[in-house]
Amino acid sequence: MTYEDFTQYSREFVENGTTSLNSLSSGAQSIAAEASEYTRKSAEAGQDFIEALFSAKSIEDAVDIQAGYLKASYETFVAEAGKFSALYADLAKSAYKPFESFVATPGAATAD
Repeated sequence: MTYEDFTQYSREFVENGTTSLNSLSSGAQSIAAEASEYTRKSAEAGQDFIEALFSAKSIEDAVDIQAGYLKASYETFVAEAGKFSALYADLAKSAYKPFESFVATPGAATAD
């Protein structure tokens, strides 16, 4: 490997590192925005649940209200978990992508 090759390799590595960091930053912002939105919606749903619970006319109504809230909360959580999983997977893929060219393919011979 010549000095010029090493310099070019180093330059590409730094450029790819910068691209990767930009991807990480963008992905983290997306995750934070999704988390903020989920928290807001969850707080609103909790407030609506408390209001509905206090307006219940009987114990049976209160149990039905609580069961509905728990079911909706669970379904929302599962949906959000899927979104977060996809966001983290996209984050990892986009952060790794700039470095794919530096990873040798299995079985490839090196010429030195």
